[in-house]
Amino acid sequence: MATEYAVIAGGCFWCTEAVFKDVIGVESVESGYTGGARPNPTYEQVCSGATGHAEAIRIGFDPAQVSYGDLLDISFATHDPTQLNRQGNDIGTQYRSAIFPANPEQEAEAIAAIARAQEGLSDPVVTTIEPLKEWYAAEGYHQDYWEGAGQRNGYCMAVIPPKLQKLRKSFANRVKSS
Repeated sequence: MATEYAVIAGGCFWCTEAVFKDVIGVESVESGYTGGARPNPTYEQVCSGATGHAEAIRIGFDPAQVSYGDLLDISFATHDPTQLNRQGNDIGTQYRSAIFPANPEQEAEAIAAIARAQEGLSDPVVTTIEPLKEWYAAEGYHQDYWEGAGQRNGYCMAVIPPKLQKLRKSFANRVKSS
């Protein structure tokens, strides 16, 4: 079966990338930018909030091993979908919680995943479903960040391990490592 792609945003892409690289059936995770207006934005431009882009990840996955809905459920479990335009100390529209479906089937799954996520939360889920626009890969130093520079980044050391623990606890049968 051919690789399918999911594009999601849930705060800092270093953090979301680290989570999804550990999921069975995920073949690739690329950090990048989507949802904005400026062509070929740089990290600095996106961080300014002026381009309208979200820090997002594009997940290549084998649908025979992990479904699009499962990926969305993992996303909701490993970030706070009730925070508008932020995740923790990361504030701005570039850190929004968003799903960028590639087709009507993914859009239907996104609507269902938001409803599932809302069931366990008292605050409203603010995750948006946005049209999938042009995808721009982030600069090379952002790719595979957790495996390299992220290990020396205090922010990542504070934020990523709890996300990975939550993934391994809530989705133990879905992770590559334990």
